[in-house]
Amino acid sequence: MLSHPLGDGAELRPLEPWRAAEFAAFIDGNREHLAPWLPWAARIVDADGARAWLQGYADKLAADSGQVFGIWVGDELVGGTVFRTMDLWSGTCEIGVWIGAESGGRGLVTRACQCMIDWAFRVRGLSRVEWRAAATNERSLATAKRLGMVREGVLRSAFPQDGARLDVEIWALVRD
Repeated sequence: MLSHPLGDGAELRPLEPWRAAEFAAFIDGNREHLAPWLPWAARIVDADGARAWLQGYADKLAADSGQVFGIWVGDELVGGTVFRTMDLWSGTCEIGVWIGAESGGRGLVTRACQCMIDWAFRVRGLSRVEWRAAATNERSLATAKRLGMVREGVLRSAFPQDGARLDVEIWALVRD
């Protein structure tokens, strides 16, 4: 997938290490909006940090265990999605997402995830797509619900964030 149209002038494209400066600038402009839910948004403070994070996903892509995508509207990076994990043996993957403060509420993340889910089931033959989000992240949980996912449970005190331990909800779709 080099580019997948999402409608309204938006596209889903691979977010590769050579785009590190663009990714770092996006994070810098959206840090306050992203950091409560995404620890990397607080840790990545320059192009070198962005490049290292993106390289980690380039390595996962080479190992067939994950991949990161950006959502662009025109030439502007406005968000992204990730196969955070992909386990071909078990047929399971986990999707993660983020969207800039000014771009939320337009359905871009939902449409990008629908594309990823379709690819995971139809092209890769996976059996299960998971979604994990802090139990207090209402927007993320609403996206999982819009995607038709089923809430399977809560991992209590499972995620360290800003000196606290957050509960994490697990949602999933299964191919059958």
